[in-house]
Amino acid sequence: MKRPIPPRIHVLLARDAAAAVVVRRGPTRHTALIGWDRKTDTFKIGQWLYGRIYERRCDLSPDGKHLIYFAMNGRWKSSAKGSWTAISKAPYLKAVSLFAKGDCWHGGGLFQTSTDYWLNDGYGHELQEEDRRLRRVVEYPWHEQYGGECPGVYYIRLQRDGWLLKHSAPNGDGDQVSVFEKRVNNHWILRKRAHTSLGHSVGRGVYFDTHELFNSRTEEVVSKIDWEWAELDGTRLIWAANGCLHSGWLDVKGLLSEKLLHDFSPMQFEKLEAPY
Repeated sequence: MKRPIPPRIHVLLARDAAAAVVVRRGPTRHTALIGWDRKTDTFKIGQWLYGRIYERRCDLSPDGKHLIYFAMNGRWKSSAKGSWTAISKAPYLKAVSLFAKGDCWHGGGLFQTSTDYWLNDGYGHELQEEDRRLRRVVEYPWHEQYGGECPGVYYIRLQRDGWLLKHSAPNGDGDQVSVFEKRVNNHWILRKRAHTSLGHSVGRGVYFDTHELFNSRTEEVVSKIDWEWAELDGTRLIWAANGCLHSGWLDVKGLLSEKLLHDFSPMQFEKLEAPY
């Protein structure tokens, strides 16, 4: 009997607030947004989408109040044209600004401030609704470009949030790997390997991440291949693996005080309304 594939987890952290949004995907066309209060480690369901949210093209405003996301439900004859970029009040999906797209090139965007955002336009976005309290900035937000799909937003977001892009190259298996690093403390570095692969395994998409911990003093490498997302939250390390969110701390000897923050596996699709 096959083991069920755990939900895929990606997290967006607010830079200036203790808020976060968890993007939970699984089964394939069931995606939930969950609000996370990082002060209390409590979680609150936002809304579900029967469709796909491209989490690597999403961003959370610095104050944690707004989310920009790119989504697709394949209803190509609808007013949203089957795929769209939206800005919502986190952690909900209901748009306060809506840009219909009609294909899956480009889409999504980044917040430069809590009210200013950059739309990953490319071409084809059609304005449907606009919250004039938010301001669109047209200038490209980075000094390098990474194409029109997920890396074109994701790699900028990582570097903006303190990750160093060390190198990007084929790995010999038809897989492009970009290595990012973030220092945890005087001993440890968190490494993120961002993969682009058409030959991905079941349960992973074309874009997926693996991680490892590197001790810069002893050169010890601790593989964390099951960590699909990982980040620093102040001084603590937080990561997602097998449908769960965890936290811990790194000292000289390694990872300690590991804690399960939440298991998202039991969640099931439900129709929920945004409170606005």
